[in-house]
Amino acid sequence: MLLSFRSARFGAVYGLALLLAITATAPSLAAGAFAIGKCGAYGQAYDYSAEQAARTAALKQCKGDCTAVTMKRACAALAVDMVNPCGPHGYAVRPRISSSLNEATRECYKFGGKQCVIRAWACDARG
Repeated sequence: MLLSFRSARFGAVYGLALLLAITATAPSLAAGAFAIGKCGAYGQAYDYSAEQAARTAALKQCKGDCTAVTMKRACAALAVDMVNPCGPHGYAVRPRISSSLNEATRECYKFGGKQCVIRAWACDARG
């Protein structure tokens, strides 16, 4: 009985160590992009293995003429003016969601927004 308990415990510890080793060597999916367009248009892509693939995916989702910013282990946010959605807007990429939301809103007001609200946000694997 004691021998089987030790074998089971060893098997569990060995299995956990193997799982951790596989996870540690797996490629990190920590690239993302956020596309920003006119009138509140946006696209987002996160947890990609490469920044270019994330950028392409985000631009594909965004309607119209859009620009993309990349985020790596970070969060991005877009704020638009609800009084004039096609007017002032702001965006930010920061390590934490709270700071990206705050900075995007500040940027919207800085460019003349009257009632700036968050339109969209995204974080990659580590943000």
